[in-house]
Amino acid sequence: MKRKFSFNTQVNIVRYAGSLLLTFLFGAMIISMQGESPLAAVRYIFEGSFGNKVNLGNVLHWFASCAMVGFAAAVAFKSGVMNLGLEGQLYMGAWISAILGYKLALPPVIHPLVCILAGMAAGLLWGLVPALMKLIFQVNEIITTLMMNFIAILLTDYLTVLFLDYEGITNVTVVKTPTIQKTAQLTVLIKGTSATTAILIAIVVGIVLHLLYHYTVKGYELKQVGENLRFAKMGGVNATQTFISIFLLTSMIAGMCGALEVLGVNHQFITSFSSNMGWDGVMIARVAVNNPLVVMAVSFFWAIFKAGSLYLERATELNRYVINLLQAMLVIFLSADYSMILNKYYAFVKRKKQRLEIKEGT
Repeated sequence: MKRKFSFNTQVNIVRYAGSLLLTFLFGAMIISMQGESPLAAVRYIFEGSFGNKVNLGNVLHWFASCAMVGFAAAVAFKSGVMNLGLEGQLYMGAWISAILGYKLALPPVIHPLVCILAGMAAGLLWGLVPALMKLIFQVNEIITTLMMNFIAILLTDYLTVLFLDYEGITNVTVVKTPTIQKTAQLTVLIKGTSATTAILIAIVVGIVLHLLYHYTVKGYELKQVGENLRFAKMGGVNATQTFISIFLLTSMIAGMCGALEVLGVNHQFITSFSSNMGWDGVMIARVAVNNPLVVMAVSFFWAIFKAGSLYLERATELNRYVINLLQAMLVIFLSADYSMILNKYYAFVKRKKQRLEIKEGT
């Protein structure tokens, strides 16, 4: 039997179609068990995403945030670096941009640019610590980046309290810096919504990363280190320098994401503001197979579920964390080895065909 598509294409079709189907079935079962209609839940999610101008703005805001943190994860994983410290790098970028956004007096265009660059630098410096620990002391980056998340979250909490000099703190669970100046705020694209120029920045970053990986020597080296480190070294790639470059790039993007969140939406640093956004980036990169352009597409659907889940919670008895559960289940289903499954299926079909031919021959 002649195959219409290549084996890799067939594997991808089965992977995504099968994973989506299993996720929808799993979601329908959970929603039905709670006495709600799965079809009504889908309708509420889309109403919560596109029902009005404000909802659409929420989707676009979440798209920018998810895309940025997805790019950060994709850059790391594409090159074989397990940077799980995106959350911490994001927090450091958000905190420094909030401080500079409040303290500095600069013109409208320059002010947000300085804050974004500072956020990138803060993320970069935070990511440099586990990178150097890996290179100098051979400490596994999974452990160091995970631990650096907790340190960053607690450190920014402490620095915020220190910055406020313990004054103006009325809530012991949520502490926040003063509101940034209007000159530091990103331009709103749709009036009355949270859709800002962060969306355009995210799209530009995605396109730049795509061009980097497909049309530059440095991008080729970054990919080679992730795909085959031994081959990359034999080809003359400086593995140490490339490893540092990867860590710095992914940390910078995560820091930028934090800065955009402050300058575009929150307009201040709020402790515990992220809601595990770093892990969203990890899941988005996994679903998108570390492809920057696909990250943008996946981020848009991720944003729909994030914005729609809040409306779903208000309109039904369902908790919005049901959506988080289904997102995690999708990643688990996508992680299965579909090439092995497809190979076994073709082997089964071949054996069955051979048995039939032997039976007909006798």
